[in-house]
Amino acid sequence: MGQPITKESSRGVIVIMMVDSNLLNSLYTERLQNLRQRAEGAGISKSGSVEVLRARLISHQVLSEHDLSWEGIQSMSHKEMGDVLKVFGIKSSGSYKERRQRLWLHLNYDSRRMTIENLAEMNREDLHEMCKKLELDLTGNRTVLMGRVAGVLTSQMNGWGRIKRSLRRNGLQSSLFQEPEPEVNTNDAATQEIAVEEFHAVPAEALLEDASDALLIGMDNQPNHIQGDILTIHARVGDLERMVGTILRGHGGSWGDSERDLLLRLADRRGWPITEQFVRHRVIMVATNIAEVKGAEMNSGGEKQSLMEGTEATIGRIRSKLSSLDSKDE
Repeated sequence: MGQPITKESSRGVIVIMMVDSNLLNSLYTERLQNLRQRAEGAGISKSGSVEVLRARLISHQVLSEHDLSWEGIQSMSHKEMGDVLKVFGIKSSGSYKERRQRLWLHLNYDSRRMTIENLAEMNREDLHEMCKKLELDLTGNRTVLMGRVAGVLTSQMNGWGRIKRSLRRNGLQSSLFQEPEPEVNTNDAATQEIAVEEFHAVPAEALLEDASDALLIGMDNQPNHIQGDILTIHARVGDLERMVGTILRGHGGSWGDSERDLLLRLADRRGWPITEQFVRHRVIMVATNIAEVKGAEMNSGGEKQSLMEGTEATIGRIRSKLSSLDSKDE
């Protein structure tokens, strides 16, 4: 079964290209271990997080006839760009330029690592190249370039890097290129019971590996005592996974602010070293990723406000961190 993508050739001829819906549906719903097995069988690199690997597989196996290089993205029509974004399972609305930026980010970066704060670790040459790919002004010192990239990351927040939750949980429920029907919540007890039991299933080795890697991201830039705290928790990543599963099972599969707070309280009672804000944030980030992979119902609650507050605080920290470098760049 296939679904068409309208592609305009360089001669202006409209070409209809078919998308394998069954294959795409499998890529949307499979977990990390299955995706890695699929990649290994196809001779494709299996490195990276579940979403990075998913995007790579979609590129190679579903959209292999499309040129997804930066130049290829620039040559896509507005409609084709929207269709391609839908195939990747990410936000497809926005201006033509916003769509190009979003697709390029999704194909080239891990959204969990390409953060505003991590821009402070990039040199001017790398920031200049990012500005070029994101179609931004190339003038200015390192701090100015970083600010431009940070602006794009902020405006594109939650628009790339992860497929839509409905696709990950349910796969394709309607035509890919039509607006889906509004989701209807059901109270099917049997279905809910099965889903909740899955939260306590034995985790795949790939899930624990991914969580372990995520805990250590950027650790080298932290003081020694924070590195020690992270390593202590790293040795207990299996316990962290079980705690997340227990919370999901007890809360009907939901994961939101109350579940995050409960996790921190449980960790504190167990004597985990989570007094430092960096450590607490890292534990919550990894736990949320685990919950999402397990298929939790992600409840945003007051996240949007706290996220914006966190962004402002992050920008402040970056400005402070880079203040000593400005004189060198000017």
